[in-house]
Amino acid sequence: MARSLAVAAAAALVLTGCSAAPQVEEVKSSTPDEPVRVAMLLAGNSQDGGFMESGYRGLQRAENELGVEISHTEGVEPKQEQLEKALRDLGESGVDMIIAHGGQNSAAAKIVAAEYPQIQFVVTQSDAKGPNLSSYEVLQEESAWLAGAAAGLLTESDVVGHMSGIRPVPGLKGRAAFVDGVQHTNPEAKVLTNFSGDQDDVQLAKKIALAEIEAGADNIFTMLNAGRPGVAEAIEESGAARQFGNVRDFTQDDPKVFVGSAVADSGAAAYSAVEDFVKGEYRPDRTVQIGLEKPEAVRLTLADDVPDNVKSDVADLAQQIVADDIEVKTDYDGPEFEVP
Repeated sequence: MARSLAVAAAAALVLTGCSAAPQVEEVKSSTPDEPVRVAMLLAGNSQDGGFMESGYRGLQRAENELGVEISHTEGVEPKQEQLEKALRDLGESGVDMIIAHGGQNSAAAKIVAAEYPQIQFVVTQSDAKGPNLSSYEVLQEESAWLAGAAAGLLTESDVVGHMSGIRPVPGLKGRAAFVDGVQHTNPEAKVLTNFSGDQDDVQLAKKIALAEIEAGADNIFTMLNAGRPGVAEAIEESGAARQFGNVRDFTQDDPKVFVGSAVADSGAAAYSAVEDFVKGEYRPDRTVQIGLEKPEAVRLTLADDVPDNVKSDVADLAQQIVADDIEVKTDYDGPEFEVP
């Protein structure tokens, strides 16, 4: 992703993105008498404190700032049949745009978008494309890489952990990037990486975190939703590790537990899609990427007690990513830490 020097300079703030498409006139935008109607599908809970809530807040922001009418469906299981049904139900509601939040919706969105050619479909955190389908992707792998780099610098045991639930492409990319970041700053460090199969199970998350801590991990990167508090419980009980959050800045919640947070505001993807639509700038059949060049959406935050030299090193690495001097790897073929 080519970026300008001016954009590169913006990344210094980190510590506080087609194919041919129809002309814009062919895509509806809002008018004073007829506001755009946007619906969102959440394969999860809009109040999960993580990825789903971030997407929903992006939809609410579009309502408040852009004057669109919004609706949403939540609690849908991330299974093909259920996702397709939910998208068809939204299609029958007569909206102008449907946002399927999360890469787990990609296959279902491709199928259902073809059935409703008059509606524009968007999948966040995906590269799904079609005649009336685009993707808007916040590059969470970039902030995940920085979290790995920081973990590699901060670890005293040379063992760090990673935890997630299900395996959509963005989650796999984030894990790979985190491992790559660790190896960049600390080639000797070992990474314990686990996908439990559940983003929201607090007790399962606690069990895995305790096992990783027992195996020596002193920093754990969690890509979870409602299950994340289980990791905090494990850290508080053991007193032997700290946590890197993701999606939003968890260091503002509890800096004693959270040493950092790989902020990747997926709500920015949803908001950007609606904003483009309202302004008449939306194009189907493309992927729009948002990375560290927009630190309000993607950045790494670090707790106040992180040494200044680590903060400085991470800020420099962020500039290198934005300038394309560092390639963030998004493939991982190493060992897995088994669920106890």
